[in-house]
Amino acid sequence: MDHYFSASPASADERRTISVTLDGRGFTLETAPGVFSSGRIDLGTTVLLDTVGAPPAGQVLDLGCGWGPIALTAALREPEATITALDVNERALDLLTRNVARVKATADLAHVAPTLADAIDPDLRFDAIWSNPPIRIGKQALHELLAAWLPRLVPGGEAWLVVQKNLGADSLAKWVAEQTDDAGAPWGAVEKVRSSKGFRVLVFTRAG
Repeated sequence: MDHYFSASPASADERRTISVTLDGRGFTLETAPGVFSSGRIDLGTTVLLDTVGAPPAGQVLDLGCGWGPIALTAALREPEATITALDVNERALDLLTRNVARVKATADLAHVAPTLADAIDPDLRFDAIWSNPPIRIGKQALHELLAAWLPRLVPGGEAWLVVQKNLGADSLAKWVAEQTDDAGAPWGAVEKVRSSKGFRVLVFTRAG
């Protein structure tokens, strides 16, 4: 079955362009079937981007980047940041590579690196994570994904996550708050900072 979280979507790779607004500016970007929310910026991502401000001028991870609205917005808001845009979907990564070039043609943009997980330096730590995480991969897979990346925040670093309320936003917040490292120390603290249009925005702050 073809999912947006497939490495190689089975649907036809039929490219098209859509008009979007990122950080108050209009762009024409490329999209295709087989990636998340291929026809528009989805509502959850819109709620997240309307809530979070500018990222730090450091290392920022977009976890589950798709065709790029979160990574591109972060890159527009802080040109001194370095944005690592992670996805398992190779079509999405190719689209984001093309969309970076489209945005750069008319706007200053931070460095954006679309990438698979295996290509990320295991010693790299992030100052911030922005994500509309792929809830539909299932609870266990989602927990494994967050367990791999949230602990890679620097002490005091923040992860901004948007989750649909009826798809387990509160239970996910509880799970994250309960996690500890091998020494029994908590990962950090979780706060629910906004509820809007059926979504919650959670902020996880790394301990240390």
